[in-house]
Amino acid sequence: MNSRKLIIAALLLAGAGAFFALDLGRYFSLAFIKDSQISFAALYAQQPVFVTLVYFSVYVAVTALSLPGAAIMTLAGGAIFGLLWGTLVVSLASTLGATLAMLAARYLLRDSMQQRFGRRLDEVNKGIAKEGAFYLFTLRLIPVIPFFALNLLMGLTRMKTLTFFWVSQLGMLAGTVAYVNAGTQIARIDSLKSILSPGLIGSFVLLGLLPLLVNKVLDFFKRRKVYAPWRAQRPASFERNLVVIGAGAGGLVSAYIAAAVKAKVTLVEAHKLGGDCLNYGCVPSKALIRSARLAHQMKHGANYGLTDTTASFSLRAVMLRIQEIIRTIAPHDSVERYASLGVEVLQGHARIVNPWTVEIALNDGGTQTLTTRSIVIAAGARPFVPPLPGLEEVGYVTSDTLWDAFAQLDAVPRRLLVLGGGPIGCELAQAFARLGAQVTQLEMAPRLLLREDEEVATLASAALQADGVRVLTGHKALRCEKTGDVKALVAEHQGSEKRIEFDQLICAVGRVARLEGYGLEALGIATQRTVPTNDYLQTVYPNIYAAGDVAGPYQFTHVAAHQAWYAAVNALFGDFRLFKADYSVIPQATFIDPEVARVGLNEQEAKEQGIACEVTRYGMDELDRAIADSEARGFVKVLTVPGKDKILGVTIVGSHAAELLAEYVLAMKHGLGLNKILGTIHTYPTLAEANKYAAGEWKRAHQPERLLAWARRYHDWKRA
Repeated sequence: MNSRKLIIAALLLAGAGAFFALDLGRYFSLAFIKDSQISFAALYAQQPVFVTLVYFSVYVAVTALSLPGAAIMTLAGGAIFGLLWGTLVVSLASTLGATLAMLAARYLLRDSMQQRFGRRLDEVNKGIAKEGAFYLFTLRLIPVIPFFALNLLMGLTRMKTLTFFWVSQLGMLAGTVAYVNAGTQIARIDSLKSILSPGLIGSFVLLGLLPLLVNKVLDFFKRRKVYAPWRAQRPASFERNLVVIGAGAGGLVSAYIAAAVKAKVTLVEAHKLGGDCLNYGCVPSKALIRSARLAHQMKHGANYGLTDTTASFSLRAVMLRIQEIIRTIAPHDSVERYASLGVEVLQGHARIVNPWTVEIALNDGGTQTLTTRSIVIAAGARPFVPPLPGLEEVGYVTSDTLWDAFAQLDAVPRRLLVLGGGPIGCELAQAFARLGAQVTQLEMAPRLLLREDEEVATLASAALQADGVRVLTGHKALRCEKTGDVKALVAEHQGSEKRIEFDQLICAVGRVARLEGYGLEALGIATQRTVPTNDYLQTVYPNIYAAGDVAGPYQFTHVAAHQAWYAAVNALFGDFRLFKADYSVIPQATFIDPEVARVGLNEQEAKEQGIACEVTRYGMDELDRAIADSEARGFVKVLTVPGKDKILGVTIVGSHAAELLAEYVLAMKHGLGLNKILGTIHTYPTLAEANKYAAGEWKRAHQPERLLAWARRYHDWKRA
């Protein structure tokens, strides 16, 4: 805290201290006001301006310092000034004092609170930005909620001062009028309880509920306005409770939940059930990585006391294995399985005609039109292909198309260029390098895995290079060229051009939501990057929801499934209650070797968001099982609240990091700290012990030194 803050804090404490030290509270009692009423009235009659200014100043000071006495001062205002003038003076004084208290809390406390609770405050501030004025107004109407507490709490938020002032002015007006009016009859008042009768409190509670009712009415009119252009097309009854567009993770889970609660649901998919994850992403890439890992282990057999040997294989056979794995898993997401669960599955392309009607162009010909109460859009995403000049001429594959393209090859491409340094690019680059390709990986950013901590990116880059990947960061792709049979990409690096020749090019520069062709534009639903939704995953039409990659902000299969629960439940039961999607604990992993997995904050994000944290590390090179497996590389890094064992985030780099992360995901979700993990028995020898040892490192750094010093003295005494 700087010197100016210290001075202001000292002045405020001195003012509050003087109030109690000099027993000034005796002047803020009902008895004193009643005994002095005649004297005050006479003085006011002689010097009205002076009395008003003194009263106003004292009221502002009491409120600004959050001292007890505001209620008595309000009664005194009614007794001295009468109802109208008293209401005006008290209303202005109380609002000004409240604003000063809010500003003092903001100046003295907000920065430190932001450092300690930045993530939570960010969520609060998002709510304040949306509906802060409404909630402040509601709380001001209920006198059982201490006004001074609201002043201090609002100071920790980013609510604008002017907004706080006028909302407080309006919100406190009803209570002010009631108290000032009571003050005009002060001779009849025996105690504050006679003012705050059950009936009056009940009235204030009803006033507090009024904004909620107003909000419901406003929502009703907003809905009418949104649906107005389509009102004539609204069906009198509906054929379905829910229509789900897209049968990836989000769509499958939405349909499953609807069927489970006995709703009539139709699932529409234009291509393959299971979506990108089953057919082009998670499943085939992990199968490829497993084959590549085995080839790598054979090549480095000496690490395990065996003989190094080069794996002999056909790429066609590797791809056949991958397709067999997809076929084995496919029944989990099949038409037959979902039909048996009660889901109607239609294969075709869906287009939303109006907010309650979906038209499906069936793959086998013809169309089918369905009316529905609600719609969930879960159309997924596709690989982004950069608009590079010459790219179409040289040819390329993406994470979607490489499986079919490479299945036609007997050998891996000799020279493979991977465009992109994110998780997909890194996984594919390492896998194909381990299978024998000469891989060059090109990334425009200064490092790979830009969202991870720099040390994680450095370790990942070193791992890829150790497997033979030529990593080129800070290189911007400019164009592709083809001269005869020679293909090349020209990139710019530090002001000069570099030519990179290749036989095959994989575009892995990210994925974009599938938003075109579903009728969203005609409905007025924005289709820039993702479908805009509120906290309940509703679009501009409250009965149309979005989940998964089309909704963002994450492009993970498990997040799509997570969102699908909220979308389906809100779509089916939103008339009773809406649930906000919870993104507080989102795990993620990059399946290179060593794996990179994390949940919550990393150091980079904590610094960017100004969140204070304590970092605890445990190196995998100390773990018995990792040493036994010849996998002794990587670390567990845990971010905690300073001085506490509460977990803010975890990054794990090492063998099976994604599996190890699950313990921390569970802990964070249910509020368990490092002490709980430390006190849990972990099987020996396992990689999971790394989590316990990381907790032990934190505990060692927080030893009770004084208590241990006394323990040493006790043991010395016992020996003597």
